[in-house]
Amino acid sequence: MSYSVTLTGPGPWGFRLQGGKDFNMPLTISRITPGSKAAQSQLSQGDLVVAIDGVNTDTMTHLEAQNKIKSASYNLSLTLQKSKRPVPISTTAPPVQSPLPVIPHQK
Repeated sequence: MSYSVTLTGPGPWGFRLQGGKDFNMPLTISRITPGSKAAQSQLSQGDLVVAIDGVNTDTMTHLEAQNKIKSASYNLSLTLQKSKRPVPISTTAPPVQSPLPVIPHQK
C-alpha cells in the first residue's frame, strides 16, 4: 500500500534512511526522531521510500537519496510503501489448561 507525505518547513526532517542501490537493499526508514516533523506525519519505521520529490528511488544509491533529501529547500515530498512487518508474537506464557498432578506424599 503506497502513500504520500509532505514534510513542510526546512529540515531537519527527523528520520534516517538505510539501504540504497549500493547496498542491494531498498531505501527504508530506519529511525524516526520523537517529536520531529517525520514523527508528526504518517512515517513509520520500516516503510520503503518509493520516491523522493517525485523521483523514483529504485536506482538511487544511499548518498544520492541523502543529497536529494538535503536539496529539498522548504517542502519534502515522499512516496512510501507500508512495510509488511510480521504480527507481534506474545511473550506471555499460555494459560495452564489442567491442574498440576498432586503427588500422594505431598498432600
